Amino acid sequence: MKINYGLIVSDFDGTLIDDHQRILPEVKSAINEYVAAGGIFAVCTGRMLRSILPQVRELGLKGLVIAYQGTLIADIETGKIIKNGGMEYFEVAEVCKNLEELGYDINIYSDENIYTTYPANNPYLSRYEEIIGVKAIHVNGKISDYVAEHKMRCQKVLSIVSESEREKLYSELCKRIGDRFDVTCSATVLVEISPLGDNKGEAIKFLAEHYNMPIEKTVAAGDNLNDLSMIEAAGIGCAVGNATQRLKDAADFVSITNNEGAVAQIIKKFGFA
Repeated sequence: MKINYGLIVSDFDGTLIDDHQRILPEVKSAINEYVAAGGIFAVCTGRMLRSILPQVRELGLKGLVIAYQGTLIADIETGKIIKNGGMEYFEVAEVCKNLEELGYDINIYSDENIYTTYPANNPYLSRYEEIIGVKAIHVNGKISDYVAEHKMRCQKVLSIVSESEREKLYSELCKRIGDRFDVTCSATVLVEISPLGDNKGEAIKFLAEHYNMPIEKTVAAGDNLNDLSMIEAAGIGCAVGNATQRLKDAADFVSITNNEGAVAQIIKKFGFA
C-alpha cells in the first residue's frame, strides 16, 4: 500500500490506549501495517520516559518517543536521550509556591523520579501511580523549599484534583504564571505546568525535521488540552471522539473514541493514499 501522510503522532492515555489501559488489537494491527508500508508512527505523551518506554517497546515501535509533553525526547531502542529540557530549580520553586498558596498538593518530576506531597494513602495518587507504573517519593513540608534546597531541575509540575476543581485551578494558574510557563490539562483530574515552549506542538515539529518529513505530511491525534499545540502544528490534526470540546473544535477531523479504536481509524483514513 502507498503511504499518504508519512508521519503519524499519537498521544497515549485517552487516545492510543482505551480506558482499561489496553492497546486494542485493531489499533496494533493498523500501526504494524502502516509501519510495514514505510510510515513512521510515534507516541507523544505527558508521561515520564520511565513510564512510556516499556509501553512503546512492547508495541514494537522504533525511532523516537516523546515524553513529558515534549520536554524530553529519546530513542526507543537504546533509551538514549536526544533532547532534555526542563525548568531550573528557582522556576520550579515559583510554580510550587503558587500551588502551595492555593492549597494544592503537588507532584514534581525530575528525570526518572516523582516527588510528592500527597499522603501515601491518597486515592488519586494511588490510582495515578498504578496507571503510570511508578511510585512517588514522599516529601514532608513545603516542596518549594525541598526544590530550592536540592536545586532540583524538573521537567514538569502537576496537581491531581477532582474533576470539578480542574478548570478552576487551570484558570487561576493561567492568570498567575501562564505568561512564563506552559499550563495545561492532560486528563480530567490533572493540571500540569511545564517549560514555556516545550510542548507537543514543538515536539512534532522536531520529529518532522528529524525524519525529513514536511510538516504538511504529518498527522497528530489527541484527546486533551495538552494535545492542542500538536494538532494545530500538524498537517492534519485529529481529536478522538472522547476528546474535550476545545480540542474537537480545533481539529480537522474528529474520530471515534479511544475505546472504539480511534487511532486505527485515523491511520486508515490518512496514513494510506
